[in-house]
Amino acid sequence: MLLNFRTLDLNLLRVLDAVMSEGSLTRAAAALAMTQPAVSHALKRLHQAVGEDLFVRSAHGMKPTPLAEALWPQVRAALSALRQALAPDDFDPLRDAVQLRVAMADATAAMLAPVLVAGIENTGALVNLRVLPLTTRDPRRLLESGEADLAVGFFPEAVTDIAARGHDGALRHTRLYETRYVCVMRQGHALADAPLTLDAYCAAKHLLVSFSGRAHGYVDQALHAQGRQRRVVLTVNQFFTAGRVVAQSDLLTVLPEGFVLATGYGPALVTRELPLALGPVHVEMIWHLRHDTTPAHRWLRQQVLAAASAPGG
Repeated sequence: MLLNFRTLDLNLLRVLDAVMSEGSLTRAAAALAMTQPAVSHALKRLHQAVGEDLFVRSAHGMKPTPLAEALWPQVRAALSALRQALAPDDFDPLRDAVQLRVAMADATAAMLAPVLVAGIENTGALVNLRVLPLTTRDPRRLLESGEADLAVGFFPEAVTDIAARGHDGALRHTRLYETRYVCVMRQGHALADAPLTLDAYCAAKHLLVSFSGRAHGYVDQALHAQGRQRRVVLTVNQFFTAGRVVAQSDLLTVLPEGFVLATGYGPALVTRELPLALGPVHVEMIWHLRHDTTPAHRWLRQQVLAAASAPGG
């Protein structure tokens, strides 16, 4: 890439940032208060300046090239720093009515949403929250496409990738709290009165919580590594459903310990140590770089962090 930075029109970087954020020339033009032809012309000039294509047209809008993907985090960070220096943070939740979207599982929402709502009601904030259902353990597509502003949950693969990319990547994350997996069964279950052995566990019938609906999870991977397997009678995508079914059947399930009470069926359930090691459950919040310094989104992340730290959160 050959580029004479001394002659580069820095306004072109604002156009790059807008098109990357919006994924569309039309939406980018609206965000920049420019015409679509003007945005297209600016991209052409930037292409000439760097000597390589930055976007290609696709059925879903403007698809960034690897060069654009590599440039954008640094461009976004530089523009955000400049914006913060020139325009003081003026978001006021008591004045500014905004809608923010958080993707999280039902049990996570049951733990955090009451605290978040209490904060909104107690302060009179005009912020409206939408909780979006999770259908995957990897929320990166939701965040990259702009469908969600924040994702909260256990996302081991996504977090590992984000951490590996560091500040060169387009996503950020913060750990909220740590819990662990436990085996859950109904009160009075035949296995409830003694330590759970691996043989007894594999011989039992099971319920799997899978956001994607696939009948194969972390437990099955751990069992396969030991040459063992289990029978999954039912696969569901909600913790509440898992709690209700297990409380009224002889199925076993595996849930994060902190979520057991949030299922709503805690008194009807018994937890036992798993006879195999799965490692800790790290509940994280993940967001996109485009929202890193946006005042309303920073406010949201502060509220979620406080909710996760509150008693009962």
